[in-house]
Amino acid sequence: MSAMKIIRSLAGFAIACFAASPAVSPAPTIDSLFAAYSGKNVPGAAVMVIRDGAVLFKKSYGAASLGDHTASSTDTNYRLASVTKQFTAMCVMMLAARGQLSLDDPLTRFFPDFPEYGKEIKIRHLLTHTSGMQAYEDLMPAGTTVPLKDKDVLRLLAAQDHTYFPPGSAYRYSNTGYAHLALIVETVAGMPFAEFLKKNIFDPVGMTGTVAYEKGISTVPRRAYGYTQRKKIFEATDQSLTSSVLGDGGIYSSVEDLYKWDQALYSEKLVPAEMLKQAFTPAVLTSGNATTYGFGWETGTHRGLKTVRHSGHTVGFSTAISRFPEHRFTVILLTNRADVDTIALADRIADLFLF
Repeated sequence: MSAMKIIRSLAGFAIACFAASPAVSPAPTIDSLFAAYSGKNVPGAAVMVIRDGAVLFKKSYGAASLGDHTASSTDTNYRLASVTKQFTAMCVMMLAARGQLSLDDPLTRFFPDFPEYGKEIKIRHLLTHTSGMQAYEDLMPAGTTVPLKDKDVLRLLAAQDHTYFPPGSAYRYSNTGYAHLALIVETVAGMPFAEFLKKNIFDPVGMTGTVAYEKGISTVPRRAYGYTQRKKIFEATDQSLTSSVLGDGGIYSSVEDLYKWDQALYSEKLVPAEMLKQAFTPAVLTSGNATTYGFGWETGTHRGLKTVRHSGHTVGFSTAISRFPEHRFTVILLTNRADVDTIALADRIADLFLF
């Protein structure tokens, strides 16, 4: 090789290294993004950044509990809210991969007494938010004081006689669908949904602190409690009338455990690659138009890079897991405060490493 070729080769290598690693540590910038989350008197956050299996950054901020000023840590378990949906979807995919159900099975296979309209709703419609099922939150009787569970959602929908639109013809985000999926898992597996999650996902992956929380049945280790800021005061808003529905948002986890989940998704540890691929593939409507949702994952792009991700928002918690699969890069962000744009925050963090 000539001297000039060697110089060009070394220059190219240097440019590649520069592109792969920020010249300046992003940690101070990330800290500045979470300046308002720091201190023992404010609800906190936990952040992790992963590339090629290596943890590039992880840190916690603020308090997991304002009542006793327990500091947040990267082992703190936050309520995932709708980030739960990817786990519910995985349970269904596992049962499908085992031949215990088909993604094209109708709702009435599992609930024979369900009204006639359930015959047109397939499992894949529930997974992709294309079922048209009515929002259970809007069907709750006035004066309800006891938190709903998944079976209560089934009862409310069984009292209806129509969907918003013909199944498969449109997209409408649906917590109702994921409550029904959790019940389908219970029916097919013959065990409680929380138990199926533990035995088939959490334990095999090593997510030792993660739990689908059921009051009076389970406990959440190293638990974060939720808050909402009203003016300058943080008020405790940890649970609501819909917090006990497991399938759409009942899991608690930490960034440490979600690291293990993220890495498992690059393997066939849980389901075959072809099945997992469907989770990250947008559903196609009967019109032929594609949505932006697979099985428990939102699909899209950020600054030209393919993303699969999901955010979670509920009373007292805002969360996100944002993956750039072609770069094996992930940002995990968990907070115990309401009304945080976690996707925007995750994108700002990703920009520090990828651009």
